[in-house]
Amino acid sequence: MPQVTSLGHIGLYCYNYPKMLDFYTRVLGFTVTDRMPDREACFLSARPAEEHHEILLTAGRTAAEDVRLVQQISMHVASLEDLKAFHKLFQEEGVKEERIITHGNTASIYFRDPENNYLEVYYSIPVDFPQPFGQPIDLDQEDGAILQQIADIRAASGKV
Repeated sequence: MPQVTSLGHIGLYCYNYPKMLDFYTRVLGFTVTDRMPDREACFLSARPAEEHHEILLTAGRTAAEDVRLVQQISMHVASLEDLKAFHKLFQEEGVKEERIITHGNTASIYFRDPENNYLEVYYSIPVDFPQPFGQPIDLDQEDGAILQQIADIRAASGKV
């Protein structure tokens, strides 16, 4: 039987394409890899050397603002240092962080983009841990202290 090997990309319709493009490039660091010359639309990649596009942004969202279209979009970061840098940047940019948690195998920040899509940036911790699970963590510490905090939370969970 054929099997999907990975997620290729997602496409998001936008109410305010320029604002969303600014957020995804300037705040989240995606690179524009191509634009559509006949409309407000572009392809974005966090890894342009490996993947041409992971997100397509395009004007034309017509659903009411309270309509739920996307449950969440989650994005990896390479290190706790990067996650903490996003934490700082979100504070500077006024991005509301809704949850800062561990799933036992991650350190995660959940937040919203300018059009209220629910997003997550997370650092993966190479441990197997049963889901669902989520406990608050403090990112305003040194990396070792954050990892110890997460290990302590795992140990106290009774799921280990």
